[in-house]
Amino acid sequence: MFVSRLIPAVISLALLAAPAAAQDAPHWSFAIHGGAGVIERDSLTPEQDAAYRAALHRALEAGSAVLAGGGSSLDAVQAAIELMEDDPLFNAGRGAVFTAAGRNELDAAVMNGSDLTAGAVAGLTTTRHPIAAARAVMERSPHVMLIGEGADTFAASVGLEQVDPAFFFTERRWRGLETALRAQNLPIPSRPAGAPGPQAENALPAPPLNERKFGTVGAVALDSEGRLAAGTSTGGMTAKRWGRVGDVPVIGAGTYASNADGCAVSATGDGEFYIRASVARDICARIAGGSTTQGAAQAEVDDALALGGSGGVIVMNTGGRPSFAMTSSGMYRGAVSSDAPAGVAIYGDEDLRP
Repeated sequence: MFVSRLIPAVISLALLAAPAAAQDAPHWSFAIHGGAGVIERDSLTPEQDAAYRAALHRALEAGSAVLAGGGSSLDAVQAAIELMEDDPLFNAGRGAVFTAAGRNELDAAVMNGSDLTAGAVAGLTTTRHPIAAARAVMERSPHVMLIGEGADTFAASVGLEQVDPAFFFTERRWRGLETALRAQNLPIPSRPAGAPGPQAENALPAPPLNERKFGTVGAVALDSEGRLAAGTSTGGMTAKRWGRVGDVPVIGAGTYASNADGCAVSATGDGEFYIRASVARDICARIAGGSTTQGAAQAEVDDALALGGSGGVIVMNTGGRPSFAMTSSGMYRGAVSSDAPAGVAIYGDEDLRP
């Protein structure tokens, strides 16, 4: 059994290895994650490993294309997360896990570091891209967080694509729900209306991590104007009940960005503990107080998750240096900048590589 908290992960790009004084900050920088959990080499087949790495590279390409073209950090974050929301490999958007009632309820948040504006949504069921809805709340409403039917109604009112709830259905997530409910001696609901039959199972590599808690996707970015942004999107926990909402849409817990503090953060893991410890905001406070980005990230997840659970974070500073910290054996992650090629990694002891 992997003893996660005993082995902090310190992941670096080539640009991190060189002395800081010997190089200029990149013009732009971008990092992503696709969830953290018990992800060890013997838990993935070569095909599964390759599928996740390819998906991470596609997300990096989407974000870097925006930044390389002079686009904003917010646009880059949204572009990459929307792509991951459409990828059934991840627990966000299409491919999200199910509640105990057999529904997909989606949460997301986005934050602009240059002015501390933020938007969040929780419990969406018909909006194709929750991250777009979160940004619309930030930019097109007087509020910070909207939930449930009202959030979907708002998203539709501003022109965001609406879909039948069956759009988010995947067979493997449904089977994960059945397993979780049996373990809790809870009834298994009827298959959602419009869902394909069991014989239509999509040929995707089975997820190796604990889907009850992990699989969130997120991105952090620094654009050529020096603006930081962070965004996160998730389907939450398999078999969640009573309208449970985790840390992702709670600004300061799973998502936070502040140029003044010098950081942008997106988290993945046991949301209840991230909320109690205000993980994302505390990382920024540590950095503002003089900690290194990596040191602040690892210290915060170690301290917060000592309360219980497991997970990880990605952090971007105003110098364009991404950091990754976790208390789990793996985290799907990647980074790219204007002076370093795209690299991805899965396992806790693995450096980012092309």
